[in-house]
Amino acid sequence: MTERTIPTIPDDASTLDVASPAGCGCHGEAADADHQHGYITAKENYQRRLRRIEGQARGLQRMVEEEKYCIDILTQISAMTKALQSVALELLEDHMAHCVVAAAREGGPAAEEKIQEASEAIARLVRS
Repeated sequence: MTERTIPTIPDDASTLDVASPAGCGCHGEAADADHQHGYITAKENYQRRLRRIEGQARGLQRMVEEEKYCIDILTQISAMTKALQSVALELLEDHMAHCVVAAAREGGPAAEEKIQEASEAIARLVRS
């Protein structure tokens, strides 16, 4: 696994973009000129990994088309699933380190909303 830098939140929370109801300006919206999502520092890494997963999906389609052995296909599905889970966990970690921390510093409903979002995301990941 490559080493990543976790984005830090400045001690002076007044420097954060807290214009949205989510507390850090990233409530499901694209980043604007004043705000970047937590994953932005690793964007190229995420894109590279997602392209690799996309290639795995094409490979699976090819395996089915070529009528490969069932267990071989299942093995590749397992590898692709693990790769997706790994990306999801890192995105969640970035979200927690950036958006949730920023909202927590602001407090109030924004913090509660971000914590609830994170909790729901974790529940979805656990069920998958």
